[in-house]
Amino acid sequence: MNAATPMMAQYLEIKAQYPDALLFYRMGDFYELFFDDAVAASEALDIALTKRGKHAGDDIPMCGVPVHAAEGYLLTLIRKGFRVAVCEQMESPAEAKKRGAKSVVRRDVVRLVTPGTLTEDTLLEARRHNYLAALACVREDWALAWTDISTGAFRVMPLGRARIGAELARLAPSELLATEECDAALRPVLDDLGLVPTILGRASFDSAGAETRLCGLFGVQTLDPYGSFARCELAAMGALVDYLDITQKGKLPLLMPPRQDSVSRLLQIDAATRRNLELTHGAGGGRTGSLLSVIDRTATAGGARLLERRLSAPSCELATIRERQDAVAWAVDAPHEARALREALRKVPDMERALSRLSLERGGPRDLAALRNALDQAEEIARRLDPETLPDALARERAALTGHDALRALLDEALVAEPPLLVRDGGFVAAGFDDDLDAARELRDEGRGVIARMQADYVRETGIGSLKIKHNNVLGYFIETTATHAERMMTPPLNETFIHRQTTANQVRFTTVPLSDLETRILNAGARALEIERAIFDRLRAEVVAAAPALGEVAAALAEFDLSTALADLAQAGDWCRPRVDDSRSFDVVAGRHPVVERALAAQGGQPFIANDCTLSPEGDAAALELLTGPNMAGKSTYLRQNALIAILAQMGSWVPADRAHVGLVSQIFSRVGASDDLARGRSTFMVEMVETAAILNQADDRALVILDEIGRGTATYDGLSIAWATLEHLHEVNRVRGLFATHYHELTVLAAKLAGVRNATVAVKEWQGEVIFLHEVRPGAADRSYGVQVAQLAGLPPSVVARAKSVLEALEKGERDRAAPKALIDELPLFAAVAEARPAQPAPAASAAEDRLRALDPDAMTPREALQALYDLKAALGT
Repeated sequence: MNAATPMMAQYLEIKAQYPDALLFYRMGDFYELFFDDAVAASEALDIALTKRGKHAGDDIPMCGVPVHAAEGYLLTLIRKGFRVAVCEQMESPAEAKKRGAKSVVRRDVVRLVTPGTLTEDTLLEARRHNYLAALACVREDWALAWTDISTGAFRVMPLGRARIGAELARLAPSELLATEECDAALRPVLDDLGLVPTILGRASFDSAGAETRLCGLFGVQTLDPYGSFARCELAAMGALVDYLDITQKGKLPLLMPPRQDSVSRLLQIDAATRRNLELTHGAGGGRTGSLLSVIDRTATAGGARLLERRLSAPSCELATIRERQDAVAWAVDAPHEARALREALRKVPDMERALSRLSLERGGPRDLAALRNALDQAEEIARRLDPETLPDALARERAALTGHDALRALLDEALVAEPPLLVRDGGFVAAGFDDDLDAARELRDEGRGVIARMQADYVRETGIGSLKIKHNNVLGYFIETTATHAERMMTPPLNETFIHRQTTANQVRFTTVPLSDLETRILNAGARALEIERAIFDRLRAEVVAAAPALGEVAAALAEFDLSTALADLAQAGDWCRPRVDDSRSFDVVAGRHPVVERALAAQGGQPFIANDCTLSPEGDAAALELLTGPNMAGKSTYLRQNALIAILAQMGSWVPADRAHVGLVSQIFSRVGASDDLARGRSTFMVEMVETAAILNQADDRALVILDEIGRGTATYDGLSIAWATLEHLHEVNRVRGLFATHYHELTVLAAKLAGVRNATVAVKEWQGEVIFLHEVRPGAADRSYGVQVAQLAGLPPSVVARAKSVLEALEKGERDRAAPKALIDELPLFAAVAEARPAQPAPAASAAEDRLRALDPDAMTPREALQALYDLKAALGT
């Protein structure tokens, strides 16, 4: 049995500390992986699996990735669910040999890479947050804390257990920290969201230790200046900081002081509703098809992340909503200033992420340059804006853009225009910033010129015109004269300066103390220049980190300006209106539209979207429900969704796609539109529908907006009808909500006469020559038919199936009128096969005179006058 080599013994010792992570073990220019790590990584990364030596008599599997390309491989591994411990060489091989010829280079893990702790641009989506969250429970009180270490955002929220799923759906954290007990208690909720928590011990969630940890992080004696935190909130925040300390190996990111969020201040949207409305993710799981993808016109990464936050968590505070609306209104009313501002914002780099990387010592010269450029643009933007014309919110943000002249001047003086990515590449410090650096660079880059000037000085001093400074590998730099000048060079006063080194047949060679010093400096000039640049970088980084709070305010201000001007641009381009938002319970939309569907129709050739009104304005504390009937494909689901989206857009502070809108504050939005099986949890489509409906009936308050589509359709007709009936009554009598209730159960329309807050509406259709045309117009009244057979025909069902369906439908309708048993009537009909074989082909309708004339026309050969005359002739043929 082979004993482990010193290198392998070191590897096994380090690997034992990180059993749940792949160990990237640095060996020269590669990160190597061994044993099971190598097998897993080679399969995940599709790279070659090789062998390296033996351990315990068996071959050691091995694979590796180049250090310079490691980020790309890290991204693949993280996306596939792995955690990676990055183990670096902490000394050079030469330093290791000083401890003994067989000493192993000292190595240690410098970082544990997990989904929630990424900071590199190549590993992150620039326009989305990457949240790390922690969930804590202390004596039945729950709290959720979350941070994005790439931006420094740090927030906490106390919440009831029933709200956990909704808030996690809003944040969509990349990684969630929890104890085993919390994981077990919330397993159904976490499974529904697809979250597998990272389990930490109870000590990480200890609230007393957490308070000490947090005070140490922010350098304060007490957390009182940041708010009054409950024990559960402290536990959640403390777990986050403890995990960051573990994964970042003591180099904590630059977190902002914690801010408390409150459920009551935000419009509550549960996980099912977010999926149904496709707010930030489309049906395919990506950004495409989502509301966010349609409304995002931001120019900066920070603005895009702010937009996603606002859309995910609209406000319920009137003052906040109106302040945001005023900011958008300013940009709408000042289009020239807004346009110039957007052009300037396009030049703003991502300040938040550059600052975060610098604080974690993962940044480079380009991050410093990004901050310099951002500060330059901030100063330019502030100069262009007149604070007297700005609304209060933007006036405050403008003030944050100025006052950074010292740091801006330092970075501008210190950095070249286009610095390299890495510190080790050098060349990022501008000439003239540091005298020692300039001298080292001169020696490195212009060594021959410096030697030539020294030679000229020595020629003048000695009067020997043939004196030369030369170089060889044995002597290095030396001064050479012919033998005829030897005696003069070796006698006073010259021999006090020139030191004899060698005599040959024809030449005599000397050196001087300055020449020896110069030789040493030339040989070390490159390393010395890089060493000076590293020191300058560290100094600049320290200056930036010290100014982090103020720089964070600049980044936030730029994002606010970006979002306000982007929403104004959206409103002007889409002809959106400023909604009236107040404390009433009104909901009155005139000519509302679905922004995503409208965009899709425009992309398909400019087909217009049919706008519709929606009025849900109850009297007092009563309910206001619209019972919507009409055929499939007529636009019921689109109508339901668009009104929910209008409420969300209004309360995030945006304009809305309508001619006019009045939205009384909405506290909750519930949507039950569409469903699918949840096979993994053994739930049918109907069961999923009932679970979501139960959540609405149990949680909705009188300020909720509820949209329900086809409740009860997944079971027997009378079961479904009874459930839909009872649900509508409960929403009216108990929840007293504003809502839209779409159904194919026409029997429910009688409730409009029985319940004061219910009114009937229908989506209009038109029948022409046996076909149905969808008008997509919502009108008062009730539909008398569902047109399901016609829709099936449009979908392409075989004619025999459509004909049989019509026969069965007629029989059922006749039986309902005559109170006959449906089965008996259907049994009397011809068998399906007989119908398919015996039914004669339907004769084509006779062509009209207008159709004959239309077929005879050749548009390509007609002049405009002939075309106009043809149109008059066609109208005459129709008799109109």
